[in-house]
Amino acid sequence: MGIEIERKFLVEGWAWKDLAPPIRCRQGYLCLERDKTVRVRIMGNRGFLTVKGGGAGIVRHEFEYEIPVADAAELLAKFCRQPLIEKDRYKIEYEGMVWEVDEFFGENRGLVIAEVELERADQVIARPAWVGREVSGDPRYFNAALSRQPFCSWPGQAG
Repeated sequence: MGIEIERKFLVEGWAWKDLAPPIRCRQGYLCLERDKTVRVRIMGNRGFLTVKGGGAGIVRHEFEYEIPVADAAELLAKFCRQPLIEKDRYKIEYEGMVWEVDEFFGENRGLVIAEVELERADQVIARPAWVGREVSGDPRYFNAALSRQPFCSWPGQAG
């Protein structure tokens, strides 16, 4: 069974940006329900289909499968909710952990989130200086939620 244990944080400043090359990501959703999502993603030149759901807190079920990039592109164009999530992902190693920093564009421009996947929910992590407030428990920061209500539409955000 696939399990994802992940914590999310807002990113402060730009010190992280030169620590890894960006990988362009476009993703959309075939299913957006409260307890499950089905996502299509093109990451660089690879396509993926991911099913997520269930779980509690920072622990969720996740099943991800590589699919032909042409199929992923067609699914994104014809079947996924618009606008798509567009972002650059930076994979940054810090004290034995890989942090994935997502810099969002399009309707979510201005948002930068760092995620770290854990082996256990109670695992202690060292946080880089550019990692700010934790938002793991705030569902507005889930990519699926950002596809429904983009960051630029939040009160107080530039639109």
